[in-house]
Amino acid sequence: METDRRRMAPQVGIVMSCRSEWETMRAASEILTDFDISHEQCVLAPYAVERILKQISDFEAQGFRILIVSGAAYLPGLLAAHTTLPVLGVPIPSRSFRGLDSLVAMVQMPRGLPVGTLAIGEAGAANAALFAVSILALTDRTIRERLQAFRERQTRSVLDDRLP
Repeated sequence: METDRRRMAPQVGIVMSCRSEWETMRAASEILTDFDISHEQCVLAPYAVERILKQISDFEAQGFRILIVSGAAYLPGLLAAHTTLPVLGVPIPSRSFRGLDSLVAMVQMPRGLPVGTLAIGEAGAANAALFAVSILALTDRTIRERLQAFRERQTRSVLDDRLP
């Protein structure tokens, strides 16, 4: 019997620093939906530190297991500093530096404050979701089977992709 994702407590939180990041982070949501992983997304603005800290408590109380966080290093770092949940960071492309500034800041988090940092942009968002799926697959056989099937399909599609 297939589990209804809408009735389950979310396992993954997708956290953005502003609404405009949704265009990038949508890729994470789509992957999680394809794997039938319950998730929610929210915007936590940088100037609302008290709200961010309350939301972290809410994530833990609601049983979230992983956070996928976009933006500059401050938001993934702040969340990682205040929770034991795994935090996967996705640098967002910017006009000035095309996301390189966010990437460099995230990978320079101080020792003891881990943020698993993925690629800049949509590829990073999709891979963050796949990384979350891999983490969840460690304790969930159904997810593990879906992940194995996904990887087999992906391998076949690459091997079958012949040029004319």
